[in-house]
Amino acid sequence: MTLAARPIEARPLMRRLAIAWEPYLYSAPTVILIVTVMLVPLVVGISYAFRDIQLLNPFSGGYVGLAHFRELWQDQAFFEALRNTVWWTGASVALQFFFGLILALLLNVPFAGRGLVQALVFLPWAVPSFLAGLNWAWLFNPVVGPLPHWLFALGILSSPENILSDPNLAMWGPIAANVWWGIPFFAITMLAAMQAIPADLYEAAAIDGAGPLQRFGSITLPFLAPTIAITVLLRTVWIANFADLIVVMTGGGPADRTQILASYIFTQAFKRLDFGYASAVSLVLLVLLLIYSLLIVALRQTVLNRS
Repeated sequence: MTLAARPIEARPLMRRLAIAWEPYLYSAPTVILIVTVMLVPLVVGISYAFRDIQLLNPFSGGYVGLAHFRELWQDQAFFEALRNTVWWTGASVALQFFFGLILALLLNVPFAGRGLVQALVFLPWAVPSFLAGLNWAWLFNPVVGPLPHWLFALGILSSPENILSDPNLAMWGPIAANVWWGIPFFAITMLAAMQAIPADLYEAAAIDGAGPLQRFGSITLPFLAPTIAITVLLRTVWIANFADLIVVMTGGGPADRTQILASYIFTQAFKRLDFGYASAVSLVLLVLLLIYSLLIVALRQTVLNRS
């Protein structure tokens, strides 16, 4: 009897261990890379939230416990950034989803040159966020950009001024840039999900007399529901952590009216060089996003169980 034909119990102990551990050995490099690149920095960053880490203070670095969180509780700028984060994230996700879904519905209809149109429509997603923010800041500048003059001609603005300098309107500048930049993500994912829906379902519904809105509500929307849940969850987490456009376009101003938690973390860490306080804000944002993600996943699971 050859070694390969012998029962597993009869094989040497080392060979049985090698067979048992073989899958783990193959995946070990990936696990080590993930732990080194993601988990270790995460643990170190969380530890900073409980320490006094100030780069310009050579005597900092000691353990301060919950002092940063007690300071957060009394920090009005933090709560203002939290409110701005909810506004920034909610408006951006809602508008990106709405226009992305409409764009996907239009691109799902065959027409001449659809491939070229798809390439042009998805082009904003390939533009670096820093460059997109810089371009939109120029567009809102009345000296070199046309947008203030167009908004004035439409009667939206009382004068062709830069809305990025108006505390009451400044947030709409980064939101507009973010919507333009993020629409292709929803359009791509929604279009891919639509093209996976069997055409026979639409044909059967049309034979039964269902109109376009009825077919959309009874066929398209239910098939898109899982994709919508995942994309909305991902974009919400990404946008809540996305400070590039705000840092480039407004820097959090004027008067902190566009300051969100992500840009507030950037300000504390890289302008005030207070990594301890910035890590405390980051930990609060992490917990809030985890709670949101768990609620969305639980809600989706509940809907799936009922259906």
